[in-house]
Amino acid sequence: MKFKNMFSPIQIGPMTVKNRFVVPPMGNNFANTDGTWSDESVAYYAERAKGQFGLITIEATVVHKGAKGGPRKPCLYDDNSIESLKKITDACHAEGAKISIQLQNAGPEGNAKNAGAPIQAATAIAAADGRDIPEAVPTEQVYELIKGYGDAAVRAMKGGADAVEIHMAHGYLVNSFMSPRTNKRVDEFGGNFENRMRFSRLIVEEVKKRTEGKIAVLARINSTEDMFGGLDNHDMCAIASYLEDCGVDGLHVSRAVHLKDEYMWAPTGIHGGFSAELVANIKNCVSVPVITVGRYTEPQFAEQMVKLGKADLVAFGRQSLADPHTPEKAQEERLEDMTPCIACLQGCVANMYAGKPLCCLVNPVLGREAEGLPKAEKAKKVYVIGGGVAGMCAAFTAKRRGHDVTLFEATDKLGGNMRLAAYPPGKGDITGMIRSYIVKCEKAGVNIKMNTKVTAQMLKEDTPDAVILATGSETLVLPFIKGIHNPDIVYGVDCLEGTRPIGHKVLVVGGGMVGAETADFLAEQGHEVSVIEMRDAIGPDVIHEHRIFLMEAFEKYGIEQITSAAVSEIFSDGVSYKNAADKSDETIYEARGFDTVVLSMGFSSRYTHRDGQNVVYDFADELKDIVPEVHVVGDAVRARRALDATKEAYDVALKL
Repeated sequence: MKFKNMFSPIQIGPMTVKNRFVVPPMGNNFANTDGTWSDESVAYYAERAKGQFGLITIEATVVHKGAKGGPRKPCLYDDNSIESLKKITDACHAEGAKISIQLQNAGPEGNAKNAGAPIQAATAIAAADGRDIPEAVPTEQVYELIKGYGDAAVRAMKGGADAVEIHMAHGYLVNSFMSPRTNKRVDEFGGNFENRMRFSRLIVEEVKKRTEGKIAVLARINSTEDMFGGLDNHDMCAIASYLEDCGVDGLHVSRAVHLKDEYMWAPTGIHGGFSAELVANIKNCVSVPVITVGRYTEPQFAEQMVKLGKADLVAFGRQSLADPHTPEKAQEERLEDMTPCIACLQGCVANMYAGKPLCCLVNPVLGREAEGLPKAEKAKKVYVIGGGVAGMCAAFTAKRRGHDVTLFEATDKLGGNMRLAAYPPGKGDITGMIRSYIVKCEKAGVNIKMNTKVTAQMLKEDTPDAVILATGSETLVLPFIKGIHNPDIVYGVDCLEGTRPIGHKVLVVGGGMVGAETADFLAEQGHEVSVIEMRDAIGPDVIHEHRIFLMEAFEKYGIEQITSAAVSEIFSDGVSYKNAADKSDETIYEARGFDTVVLSMGFSSRYTHRDGQNVVYDFADELKDIVPEVHVVGDAVRARRALDATKEAYDVALKL
């Protein structure tokens, strides 16, 4: 596929964009606490420009003092940030990219503590339970806020921006005026459509007047709010047409308010184009260019959107975090070299909300672009033991630095437990990550030895300079549970990989992420499934957006949930358990009559044992007397998230 349409230029107002690949605005927390952009910010955006994204949108930038939603949000309510913005625009322009900057007041989605002032909205309605109740903006102040957008747009222009994007989506300040769900005003900014849109219209007019047609003016809108009584797709079609009449040069169409953020931060099982028809409806109503966004990873469907006229540009959000060179690889027909976003949400959305710099499970270089990948001062003979994601990441990174790297895998497949994580429903895209890591190892020239178990004797004979232990983890087996070694018990990993037969009626022991997803996997196949968990809920460790769809599956398939249950004994056909919520209850309960019991309580590191509160790394300690450098990474340290594994692997490879 040549992606002919995706690589055609397009005119947006006075701005010509060289292709249809867009980096959307994503809060990254790389900015300085004084509201300026950091050197890290410059390197981050420049890398995406080098990767041949045509239009790069700088993250939501605060336009009003007292509306800062986080400590590391860039600001344009004074002149202090212009110089640092110019560094970004210059670096991106040097690579042929155009720069848009999103202008935002978070409104009811803000945080009064971070802002240092009460947050504001069209009406005093809290965005969600536990959030600050905003103040309704006084009528006279609305006009002052409008001027603030104009001032910020002028500063953006002075900083070299080619466009500004007015944020009118996701329940933020402007959106709170647009929607009848959140606007209950009775002044000239409330009531009918025209009044609710007055704030938006006056902002667009102010920005257009102040920038004198020298830069493009875009608006970020929802395709729907996904809320009962909120703006639906038909409303948004009318709003899009109205904004075109107001003078916007383009529309960037996203989706949902934060109460439905599973449609903002679409998890793994939701694929690019899930909002395509909604965007196409809006495109049919306007003549200005329309940008579509929402879980686009590979460019094949994006090409169809542009080819069929359902959108004009396509924003690759989290994919641009995972692989900033996606357009370049598509243009050069090197898509197998692409690192795919798996929509895990572990390092991007979670860190954004926590006020921490973004990081990425599949791309540990994110946020560290300024560091580069320095060549090794001395080439070493490096053995990497374990072919999971940590091992592969360490191997290709070390090889790229100039070391002589051999990767050993004890089985006949690479990927470790991460490969099995792709088996449950909605998780198939994880396989793409595994494959991309294999390709990176092969193309870097890593010597890969399969079906090879490394021993201390082998290392004594081969004398490597450094060993990286990435031996991963295995099924957690708690020895104090009677009957847990019963050979009839099927481990969850064997269930997923199909190496053990499973009866019709199944009890999954363990209701964390691993157990819950295993239950979903079996239920989809038609098994009658029950899950037993010690905690008071199933999947409490599952990221919110993923858990929404997981629990929908539990309801759809009628998966029985037995919670607050401490398993004391496992039988061939079930378990006995105690009430974990009430220690005074000495009753022994039973769940019996199952064809198969699946053990899926999580994982524990291989080649370790506990000595009281301390973990003893048996194999690593043995190797320290043989090899000058021994490093332990990923689940071999402690069973955790893959995000930790790839970060540790990258860090170690840089230290060699």
